[in-house]
Amino acid sequence: QVQLVESGGGLVQPGGSLRLSCVASGSTLAYYGIGWFRQVPGKEREGISCISATDDSTWYADSVKGRFSISRDNANNAVYLQMNSLKPEDTAVYYCAATQQQRPNPEYDYWGQGTQVTVSS
Repeated sequence: QVQLVESGGGLVQPGGSLRLSCVASGSTLAYYGIGWFRQVPGKEREGISCISATDDSTWYADSVKGRFSISRDNANNAVYLQMNSLKPEDTAVYYCAATQQQRPNPEYDYWGQGTQVTVSS
């Protein structure tokens, strides 16, 4: 079992940057694939990035490609999402999630509580 806690959200102006953290307890995060998702009230949850457990390969949604970067810090049992050139449409609650399935489009069984990101002038 793994428990996830997100942090690092907040209020930032357009064009600014934030780094979100996803810190795990109860298990070693390096053994899990990790996805970052975001959700706005009234809209469907959007997958924005993921990193594999096997080879640390990454994927990004078109909406964030070139602006966001996902990475692991195994010493701190954490995964980060560096968000640059933020836009108002990036405003959402951001969640990290973990999977033990090593295949495309895995089922994410473990979720954090979310952290709010607001991009506004």
